[in-house]
Amino acid sequence: MSTSDLSRPPAVVVLETPRLILRRLTVDDAPFMLTLLNDPSFFANIGDKGVRTLDQARQFLLDSHIASYERNGYGHYMVEIRQTGEPIGTCGLINREALKAIDVGFAYLPAYWSKGYATEAALAVMDYGRLQLGLRKIVAIVSPHNSGSIRVLEKLGLRFEKPVQMVAGGETIHLYT
Repeated sequence: MSTSDLSRPPAVVVLETPRLILRRLTVDDAPFMLTLLNDPSFFANIGDKGVRTLDQARQFLLDSHIASYERNGYGHYMVEIRQTGEPIGTCGLINREALKAIDVGFAYLPAYWSKGYATEAALAVMDYGRLQLGLRKIVAIVSPHNSGSIRVLEKLGLRFEKPVQMVAGGETIHLYT
């Protein structure tokens, strides 16, 4: 083991489902995040995070997901196929000030859509939030045109509540509770 291996803590597994492992993201996940964040479907359904290089992907992980673990004790997790360890997307909980609630969110590479992975992971995350973290209310936001994610949210038992804007003058999205 090299000294650089010693300076990085091992990835922490948070949840396991019959087909998936959900673990904390690390800076070593930068190549995957770079791919995910630059997929055309990510741009269309979530937005452009402005991450174009591995260094930017590492910084994005540190500033967002890893910082959330430190600040909140939860965040988005890497979703991997249990049998192969292959990363397929992210799923987790986000503390959004604008919502005044905890938001369940997910993003997957298109090759893994329509296989039940998003629902399986999000159900586990919501159970974790309620049972382990004591969260009373978990919501979700989604672009109105994102029919695949809307189907997942409905499978989770969430229902459309109202249109919202996360920032003044920003895109109107849908709030599910």
